[in-house]
Amino acid sequence: MSDTVEFVESDLDVYLGRIGWEGPRRADAETLRGVHLAHMRGIPFENLDALRRTAPSLAPADLMAKLVRGRRGGYCYEHNTLLAGILEALGFRVRRLTARVVVGADRIESRPRTHMALLVEVPGEPLPYLADVGFGAIGALLEPVPLLAGTEFRDAGRRHRLVTVPHPGPLELWVLQAYGDEKGGVASDGPWQAQYAFTLEPFERADFEVINWHVATNPRSPFTQRLYVQSVDAERHLLLHGRVLTETRSDGSVRERELADEIEARRLLEGEFGVVAPEGMALLP
Repeated sequence: MSDTVEFVESDLDVYLGRIGWEGPRRADAETLRGVHLAHMRGIPFENLDALRRTAPSLAPADLMAKLVRGRRGGYCYEHNTLLAGILEALGFRVRRLTARVVVGADRIESRPRTHMALLVEVPGEPLPYLADVGFGAIGALLEPVPLLAGTEFRDAGRRHRLVTVPHPGPLELWVLQAYGDEKGGVASDGPWQAQYAFTLEPFERADFEVINWHVATNPRSPFTQRLYVQSVDAERHLLLHGRVLTETRSDGSVRERELADEIEARRLLEGEFGVVAPEGMALLP
């Protein structure tokens, strides 16, 4: 777990104001859950930098400028690097993890480790928590969950569980599953859909700098191909993928439509997601 604190009290003030968290600032499970949920609802997921084949900075000052003080969001490395630093400033101990996104995959090993997640130690709690505010999918955690296999967790209305699966490596392999309506993908069990797989091996900033650059600049990366923006609140999950806008309500109903043009895309980004795209940037294929 990291002992490096990179955010100061003034950063905490601005960050917590950005996500709308007015609760306690203690290193306990209540604060961890509250800040995690507020972050998910307060800062959108978006890939505008990667869409321009530019690797976003993971430096604390740049994350504060972009995700907190600016009208932008980010993707997993930005969101989780920011949250990790904030949690450390609050007194938590945090381990940075990498994961293989396995939604729709035939085998876990067929996907590279391109996702970032966090393992958070809570003083006085017997188990660490899996935390992740940067998974750009409807199967994402809304609140952190204890690292406990086989137990269903209901996090702000979503249903998740962690399982361990056999694999040839020396470390235990964990899989985060989300409850869905259809069977499919690797390690699925009825309606439980595998989201990503990870071990507890710690990764360092230098590792994420390389992974971040690869995902943001590789022409085969899904984040360099088309626009991907999402936001979530208590009532709905909103996803813009290329030209398609999908709204999933809390009651399970889904509405989908296709955007007409760049003007509508830019207006939607600003109005619904709170994201201002750089001037002159082409948003749609």
